[in-house]
Amino acid sequence: MEKTSSYNRILVFAFATLFLISGILSAQVLEKPTTVWTAACASASFNSFDVSFRWNPPLVDSDNEFVLELSDANGNFGSPTELVRLDDKNNDFNFDFTFSVPNNVRGENYKLRVRSTSPAKTSPATDSYPMHFFNFSSPLLISQDGSGNIPSGGTIQACGGGSVTLAPHNIPNASTYSYNWYRSGTLLSEKSESITVNSTGMYYVELDYGSVCSGSANTLSNTIEISNGSSLGIALNGSSDVSLCPGDSHVLEANVSGMGLNYTWYKDGSVISGPTVDANTFSIDTSISGFEGNYEVEIDGASACLERSAPVTIRSLGNFEVTRQNEENIVLLPSQTKTLTTTTTATTPTYQWFKDGSPITDATNSTLEINETGVYFARVTENGGGCSASPLDSEKTTIVSPDSFEFVVDYVGSYTSCQNTDVTLSLSAINAVSGSSAKTDVTTELQSSFSYQWSHNNSNVNGETSKTITISNFENNGTYKLDGVLDGFNASSNNLTVTLSTNKVLEITANGTVLCEGADPIVFNSSESLGDETFEWLKDGSTIDSSSESITATDVGVYQLIINTHDCPIISNEVTIRTFDESLLSLDKPQELIIIEGETETVTASGAESYQWFDANNNLLGTQDFYNFELEGEFLLVANFGNCTSNKVITVTYRDTFSIPNVITANGDGINDLWVLPNTYSRNQDVVITIYDERGRQVFSQSNYENNWPQSTTSFNKQNMVFYYKVTKGGESLKQGTITVIQ
Repeated sequence: MEKTSSYNRILVFAFATLFLISGILSAQVLEKPTTVWTAACASASFNSFDVSFRWNPPLVDSDNEFVLELSDANGNFGSPTELVRLDDKNNDFNFDFTFSVPNNVRGENYKLRVRSTSPAKTSPATDSYPMHFFNFSSPLLISQDGSGNIPSGGTIQACGGGSVTLAPHNIPNASTYSYNWYRSGTLLSEKSESITVNSTGMYYVELDYGSVCSGSANTLSNTIEISNGSSLGIALNGSSDVSLCPGDSHVLEANVSGMGLNYTWYKDGSVISGPTVDANTFSIDTSISGFEGNYEVEIDGASACLERSAPVTIRSLGNFEVTRQNEENIVLLPSQTKTLTTTTTATTPTYQWFKDGSPITDATNSTLEINETGVYFARVTENGGGCSASPLDSEKTTIVSPDSFEFVVDYVGSYTSCQNTDVTLSLSAINAVSGSSAKTDVTTELQSSFSYQWSHNNSNVNGETSKTITISNFENNGTYKLDGVLDGFNASSNNLTVTLSTNKVLEITANGTVLCEGADPIVFNSSESLGDETFEWLKDGSTIDSSSESITATDVGVYQLIINTHDCPIISNEVTIRTFDESLLSLDKPQELIIIEGETETVTASGAESYQWFDANNNLLGTQDFYNFELEGEFLLVANFGNCTSNKVITVTYRDTFSIPNVITANGDGINDLWVLPNTYSRNQDVVITIYDERGRQVFSQSNYENNWPQSTTSFNKQNMVFYYKVTKGGESLKQGTITVIQ
């Protein structure tokens, strides 16, 4: 910078710089959105919220749209949600957005921001807000195990110090919510849809819609009292496994009776009777279809805790099933045996195996070893109980000789094309294939019997004769297959394509990232030579150049380079070019700085890449992001954003040491005619000066007071008058007192 002895020169330099980049420094400023609400608690019946927004001229482009965006639950805008888009506010500098909370929003730290599309700018984000959409906003109902059975009186006794699980039973998709569980008014740590407890107390729950919204959702549940009780050892008398014929009579009886207890009977976990007082027996109706199952009884009452018996299994002798346990089609290898298996629910079964429709001598077990082709099944007869039923045949099994074999090969572990730098391929299955194309997995039996050979692009790979192969060089990309030989059988696998990354790191660099008028152009270069490569320069995902080894950025956007010479593209880092904005440079202190003589005040700048601090004589004072001011004067900060520059003039004055005067002589002689305040209070936009007459009427009020009262037009109806003043900042009173005006 050229040095000069005059402060006027430094101002000329500053204004010249401002003029050169005036199109940038006068850019629009989007202010931080504001709200009158502190939390957004939304539901299907109420979901409308207003956000106030201001922006400063110049005007935006005619095709501009203002977009209100919502962060994620942690306040991050990596993938913002668009709430509202307005295209009719381009001449309105102060307006409101009205939006609805999306029905998947639940969290305590959401933020809002506003984005303009032309020019592309983004406002500061709001402070964090709790936001919750009430997908469920009715009182919860809780019961033991979420069964829906709320005990009479709302009390459950935990037997013998055991535990009880409580859960809501009237909310869909219960596991997708967070909950607040309480015991006798104390919030517990459990947040899931169920809670298992063994401590006495009054338990209830509500949906956790955050610190503000939970109470307004109206989801507080009924209360269940957990008390301690002693186990009576409830059980069902007799055998735990009973077989009955249709029409047989059978009564289940509990071992506890005559105590005035409630009895609830269950079949396969569902209530079939009760709760009924003293109903300690239950008659099974065997005349209806499906009477078989597992039966239990549950008791509760004043003299007993809630307790359920072990199940008793009831079977139907006249109704049984036969199930084949092996594959429907099996390929039988030479000199190989296979085992066929069938199971049944019959109580006392007998078996007879058949081959090709004829019974097999002495084949009367549930399993059968075979070594011949054919069609097999087992016939099962029920021989127990007082009722009879027709024999049942199992499903048929077809045994055939192999016509051929096939290999199945697959990638070992995780593999992604153009991401892995190495990969291992391996044999995963050997299938024996019959003439009808039926397949049988014979991997275990034959994987050690085959001879193997890997091929690459239809050519054998020397030395690769095992079940696996590892490829670790991208130059060996291509198609791989495994072949094998066994006793005259030739087997081949499916093809696997291997496309490994080149493992090269491609980096693009630029001599700046901020675009401004009058500055040097921003030029991109690549870390790799592009002379023999096929490549694409991209901006915002679209190709802009495929022939130049370096490019010049003329527009804002995200730039990237892709080299396509190899099987896998090499993708560079992204570099974002943005438009220069005066708001990028900020100071933590006002530019009109008042300091106490003899003390030091530090001003810190932020947002730029480098800084230079100059005094009024253009002397360089420092190059850090801060400077310690201890003298009066005019100073210049020059901040660099790559190729762009922004300046700020800082005026430093000593704080006045005189007190607020309480007497002025407004007689026009030029001496003490005006009420002059110390610079701590005058010319400060945040400080308001208010003056009242002797009757308490306001006669003057001004922020950024310029020591200009009384004004020339002010008239006084007395020679000596007393006024009252108040000095406030942000609504807080700093000083107050009287002013006597003598004429």
